[in-house]
Amino acid sequence: MSDIVRVETISQMIQMMGLKEPMHPLVYVVDMDDFHKPKDFKSNPDIKVSMGFYSIFLKDAGCAMQYGRNTYDFDEGVLSFIAPGQVIGGAESNEEPKINYGWGLFFHPDLIRKSTLGKKIEDYHFFSYEVHEALHLSKKEEDILNDCIKKIEFELDQNIDAHSQQLLISNIELLLNYCNRFYERQFHTRSDHHKDVVSVVEGEIKKYFDQNLQTEMGLPTTKFLAEKVNLSPNYLGDLLKKETGKNTKEHINDYVVNKAKTILLNTENNVSEIAYDLGFNYPHYFSRLFKQKTGMTPAKYRDLNLN
Repeated sequence: MSDIVRVETISQMIQMMGLKEPMHPLVYVVDMDDFHKPKDFKSNPDIKVSMGFYSIFLKDAGCAMQYGRNTYDFDEGVLSFIAPGQVIGGAESNEEPKINYGWGLFFHPDLIRKSTLGKKIEDYHFFSYEVHEALHLSKKEEDILNDCIKKIEFELDQNIDAHSQQLLISNIELLLNYCNRFYERQFHTRSDHHKDVVSVVEGEIKKYFDQNLQTEMGLPTTKFLAEKVNLSPNYLGDLLKKETGKNTKEHINDYVVNKAKTILLNTENNVSEIAYDLGFNYPHYFSRLFKQKTGMTPAKYRDLNLN
């Protein structure tokens, strides 16, 4: 079983990596030329790390990282995101990767906890994307993010004053907002592939019900469908939202309601029986969903269409 090293603070990471002392205890920027594996990691490739802070890496070709079951070889201008508590590890090779350029930005949740960014940080879904779902940047996009990093570095080089924290947070938020925009561009440029994913997801939902899995396992989950297409749940939800205007849960619900309509008009089963057959543990949840989607209860729908 792999060893997991818990690194709770940025200062602890800096000490472990042998980096220069931080100018601010809650924010740190490192040039990837200076970011090397600790000796313990080189001697034990099974060691993995869980960090207690947000990490963003811009890397070029030649750098690999494991995340969950996936290993991702970074190409030129690739941005990856890691949220607190996620487990990462080096690639299987113990050789130090050759990095031509790049940077790492680290910021602790305590920095943003009382800010507007702290309240919406979970809206940046890319922190829970898998590494193989990283953001591929154009040169122009890289330049924009590099400019954000330079502003953060500028603030870190100043003496801390009453404006420091707000300016640091504002520039981090600006960087994250640009990343949101660039991910939307990536969804658009990969649209043909994503349309295939949409078809597979819709097919997997149908297959799930055709095989009557809902009677044993309940309704299909976002996680179940994401695994079928080898994507993280959040990435799949964002992809479907961009392509169809509906997230994964909405696709599931739409299928369930449409299937319920057919059953209501072609059987004499009561609403509770239909709800259980569709995978609901509680019939009132089914009735609530049906009314939300159609504007009427299942019983009302049946009465209007059979009489």
